[in-house]
Amino acid sequence: MFETTRNPWNPTLTPGGSSAGAGAAVAAGVGPIAIGSDGGGSVRIPAAHCGLYGFKPSMGRIPVYPSSRDERYPGVSGWESLEVIGPLTRTVADAALVLAATAGPDPRDRHSLPALGMDWMECARGDLKRLRVAYSADWGYAAVDPEVRRLAGAAARIFERDLGCVVEEANPGWEDPLAAFAALIIAETDLKGMRGLAARYHGQMSPHLVDFLQRPWTAEDLTNANMVRKAVTNKMWRLMSRYDLLLTPTLTVPPFALHMQGPEKTEDRSVRPEQWLAFTYPLNMTGQPAASVPAGWTNDGLPVGLQIVGRHLDDPLVLRASAAFEAAAPWRHRWPPLLNRLGL
Repeated sequence: MFETTRNPWNPTLTPGGSSAGAGAAVAAGVGPIAIGSDGGGSVRIPAAHCGLYGFKPSMGRIPVYPSSRDERYPGVSGWESLEVIGPLTRTVADAALVLAATAGPDPRDRHSLPALGMDWMECARGDLKRLRVAYSADWGYAAVDPEVRRLAGAAARIFERDLGCVVEEANPGWEDPLAAFAALIIAETDLKGMRGLAARYHGQMSPHLVDFLQRPWTAEDLTNANMVRKAVTNKMWRLMSRYDLLLTPTLTVPPFALHMQGPEKTEDRSVRPEQWLAFTYPLNMTGQPAASVPAGWTNDGLPVGLQIVGRHLDDPLVLRASAAFEAAAPWRHRWPPLLNRLGL
């Protein structure tokens, strides 16, 4: 058992996860770079909640091993077609350095991609003039906190006003794929092994995880999930055939209280506890590159993220767009007030 990881911007709130320690450490200045694993948003989530840059590369860009590729241990043998590795940093340039050191093929990861043979630092440079950019405030169905809408919308306008892009509101047109995403997780999990762990350590595991494992999953649940993933991917590539980039809020809410799965209400609507992740996990289903940049801070001083999504395998443009936004709306000077109180 470990101590609870807290958000440096407000220690009563969550830093997001699952790479919570990575995000909190970089936000607090413990180190300049951390590596996170993102199977449904776990690089972009702590980036958004901690006021950092988080980059989820294309699936296979950075090889993953052992992590979800090791069949020996039930807790680390799942999420194979969903999980990617990516950096959490204070600047886009630092993330480009991580990619320069880590991207490329590895025989231990059958999904790993060939090296691009280019300079990752150089691809973060350049302007965005005349790029076509889609902005979706809510996917057409998600409940989004008003301050998140305000800050993400203002950040999206920077792409048009300051960076020379053509920004249009657009949604991909799918229905909420959360149930399918959950089934994909189960389909790639050592369910027998995890159920064995749950039987042995029931009292030490999160109740929602135990319930998730014990659901009466059917073969049709799993095959239907694959059909939904195909539909989501097809709707996404059709949308991206018209746009170079897609912008969304990273999360539907600012940081919330510790020890919660998620808010039960957003925008005065009752929501499922996982709904705050509505913008992140669909990009794990499609495998596209996506980054979270700090969009701004709420009236209470809490960070909010803007998600920048690229076309299939277009990691360089996501980096370039992130760097251009960073230059137009810098964030590296913002530090949690906790550090001042500690005299750091």
